Amino acid sequence: MWARAAVRGAVAGLVGVAAMTTAEKLEQQVTHRPNSYVPARTLTALTTGVRLPESARPLVRNHLMHWGTGAAVGALRGVWSAAGLRGWRANAWHTSVRLAVDQTLENATGVGAPPWTWSRQDQVVDVAGKAVYSFVTGAVADRLVAPARPRSRRRLLGDAWGRSGSPRDRSGARGLWD
Repeated sequence: MWARAAVRGAVAGLVGVAAMTTAEKLEQQVTHRPNSYVPARTLTALTTGVRLPESARPLVRNHLMHWGTGAAVGALRGVWSAAGLRGWRANAWHTSVRLAVDQTLENATGVGAPPWTWSRQDQVVDVAGKAVYSFVTGAVADRLVAPARPRSRRRLLGDAWGRSGSPRDRSGARGLWD
């Protein structure tokens, strides 16, 4: 069940990336901001240990990182949907997770700069794009992934030996370790 939720979440993540990319392209028409190749340089640094110059524009690696990260973080959102973490609050938390994943990878590799060093416009654009991604991913994941059936707390917890907490499962006899 969890693997299916993760796969469906990854699909939802790809839909979210498509929405984020569309929103970014519309934003770029207004702000005239150039394409970012930070994802490509991050992927290169992660896989080869080589830091490309800022002038490098490896398009295929850019798409691999952009879509791959979206699918991976979307898989998490699918698991959240199955676990009952759904709706706009889960989407808002997911936005933070997506931002954290990107910033951790970019800054750990030395490719990116910490967000507090960015211009206000760059911060707004990045957060807005990730919010579009997360809210679309969440809406799709919540639609594709059914919540898991709740188990009774007593049965779920059991005891230290793996026995069910249900009284009818016990014979009443006490053993050496009881």
